[in-house]
Amino acid sequence: MNESAWLAQRDGGQPSLTPEDVARAQDRLKVRESRASKRWLRLLWLLAGPGVLVMIGENDGPSMVSYATTGATYGIGFFAPFIVLTFLMSFVVQEMTMRVGAATHRGHAELIFQRFGPFWGYFAMADLVFGNLLTLVTEFIAIQAGGLYFGVPAWASVGLGVLAVVGSLAFRRYVTWERALMALAAFNLLFVPAALLAHPDGAALARAFATWGPLPGGVTLSFVTLVLANVGASVTPWMIFFQQSAVVDKGLTKADVWQGRIDTAVGAALAAVAAIATLVASAALFEAKIDVSNFANGADFATALQPLIGRTGATLFALGILEAGLVAAMTISTSSSYALAETVAAAGKTAARHSLNLDFASGRLFYGVSIASTALAAGIVLIPHAPLLAMTLTVNIIATLLMAPALLLLLLLASDREIMGDLANGRLANQTGGAIVIAVSLIGVGYGIITAFPSLIPK
Repeated sequence: MNESAWLAQRDGGQPSLTPEDVARAQDRLKVRESRASKRWLRLLWLLAGPGVLVMIGENDGPSMVSYATTGATYGIGFFAPFIVLTFLMSFVVQEMTMRVGAATHRGHAELIFQRFGPFWGYFAMADLVFGNLLTLVTEFIAIQAGGLYFGVPAWASVGLGVLAVVGSLAFRRYVTWERALMALAAFNLLFVPAALLAHPDGAALARAFATWGPLPGGVTLSFVTLVLANVGASVTPWMIFFQQSAVVDKGLTKADVWQGRIDTAVGAALAAVAAIATLVASAALFEAKIDVSNFANGADFATALQPLIGRTGATLFALGILEAGLVAAMTISTSSSYALAETVAAAGKTAARHSLNLDFASGRLFYGVSIASTALAAGIVLIPHAPLLAMTLTVNIIATLLMAPALLLLLLLASDREIMGDLANGRLANQTGGAIVIAVSLIGVGYGIITAFPSLIPK
């Protein structure tokens, strides 16, 4: 039973408006006024948010460390255009996600439960919550790493990170929370000036995009691992759950789909620029032949880069790592809250409400999941002698391996004309989405094979 039906039943069959409904209606009124007056830039600004946040949020701690490790290991040759390809894949996936949310007005976990039954509903939720907890751990590794570069003790930086994540929930207003995170997410672009301070070879960068090369050392186990990590740095299950639920929480409708596409495309472009900038900045370590295999965390990259790109560049790099972890911790913990509360609401006879427009009394489960998962992840990071860099790279690999079932469920929902109407996938969208599912599955299978039989690939 959904929340509206439960409220109507509770109130004797009469619909009941909640403060959450009123808040969302006020936001929609501004959208209608802007559309009626043809103030298109203001309309786009009002509707922007879920796409930008999900893309920049995925430029998180493990993603930026993956890009840094890639640049330091292989330079810019093969991986600069490969990153663009992964974000094109991400746009295709997230554009479908946005359409499903706008067409159905249901969060992803709730919709899976309703369309495919309890087994798949619980499976999708468990898959997401498990993956999100692992990822949250790595976000606090990034926060810790950024703090360490500036001499802040690990316990202090991690503690401040927890306070920031929990404090963001106190806005109790989706739009305010969204705008605050978008302002913070802008600092992801600090990697761009850091890359410029590395004085990259423009001709070499252009040649990399033109030829997809060179690839020093050829195809090795390290190369395949970093390919997998880079895919996991731009296409992950939490993104689907977060954006669809955020679209619903924001109140987007079928009329807003074009603005939603632009929002998602802008987010993908900004995230790709920041990712390539991280690769370019870290390629200075490759040129200097510095071995990064023993680095413990993102702070080691910033420290190693300081003699090569200067103190300013290294500081910008460290701040970028810090921002990446903080924004992702806020978005990923919220995606867990959406998924768990939506599943409970879909499965039970009482309303487990799920919105950032709720007060704490009305959204105890929703906010509680975010706070509890944040605190648990932060505690794990503070365990002495934990292998932080290995954990960071492994999380992106796990995300890629978990992605195939999530993509398949999304593709089935986006193709379902009964719930999507004229927003359902056409033939081209289904073919493109199907190709992505197959590609991600093959990458995962390939990684499994070479992990089990490493002799198949030269070291």
